[in-house]
Amino acid sequence: MKVLFNFKFKIILLIVLLAMVMFGCGRDNTSGSGEYEVTDCHGTVVHFNEKPSRIVTMTIGTDNIVLGLVKPDRMIACNTNLDDPNSSNVVELAKQIPNKVRHPKLEEIVALQPDLVIAADWGNLDYVQSLRDMGINVVVVKGAKNLDEVKENIRLIAAALGEAEKGDKLIAMMEDRLNALKARIDQLVPADQRKRVALISVVQNYGGKDCIYDDECKWAGVINGLSEAGLNRGIKLTKEMLLKIDPDIILLPSYSAHGSFDIQAYKDQYIKDPSLQQMKAIKEGGIREPRDAYIYSSSQDFCFGAQEIAYAAYGDAFKLDDQQHLSVAE
Repeated sequence: MKVLFNFKFKIILLIVLLAMVMFGCGRDNTSGSGEYEVTDCHGTVVHFNEKPSRIVTMTIGTDNIVLGLVKPDRMIACNTNLDDPNSSNVVELAKQIPNKVRHPKLEEIVALQPDLVIAADWGNLDYVQSLRDMGINVVVVKGAKNLDEVKENIRLIAAALGEAEKGDKLIAMMEDRLNALKARIDQLVPADQRKRVALISVVQNYGGKDCIYDDECKWAGVINGLSEAGLNRGIKLTKEMLLKIDPDIILLPSYSAHGSFDIQAYKDQYIKDPSLQQMKAIKEGGIREPRDAYIYSSSQDFCFGAQEIAYAAYGDAFKLDDQQHLSVAE
């Protein structure tokens, strides 16, 4: 009898233990349902209880990435220039986002009641820890300087949104566009006929080595005259340097800050300067005004930036419609 009792006791104990394990696993899955973590570019681990639905981003590049992954109804604020057609290729999507911000103060961000703030590491990040101390999730991403860093940002932002698979899909879509562009350039433009291009930017220290535009030039099949001349990102392009580069094509800016910046006066400083009239681009009609919304893109729309440069250099075979935007948002 004692042996039988011990056997029955062990069976009952085993059943109880199995039930506890099963109950425990179910409880853990329920309590952890939708929870996940990401590590931002500063190495900070950010914990999410659920997918964010009141997203604030500080730059057009991060706005574009978010809008390539989810619909605008998950964003509560975006950059103030996102609805300016001279700066943005997602104007209609931007109109659906209720608030526009640029260098907002801490209290302005808090008033939006965000559940995720996405900030670029090149901006003022004084507010980041304060927001985190208030329980607001902040993910810091790189100020992308090349295509690889654009991809890193897409993956990080997609993970923060709880949409990691969409991030991979978006990158694949961008890569397909870039590879198709390169194949068409290789087919239509012989290597010895590649154009030398110089970017005149409102940001006068932009356009040399180690920037998004420099990478776009490689995919566009053009020679970046600034990079070729040894200018790194952060070095100001002078008119003397521009004369020495003597580009085939000059790319002028279109930025206007909703009309508050006199862009024509800025361009006239170059195209009407008597000292520059002997440049090949001016003498031979190589002045172009590409869409800033494309060539300054630090998002998946990098592919359109490369195509816009190819269009400026090689013509209608690479023509691109307005307001093109890669998205896997459903």
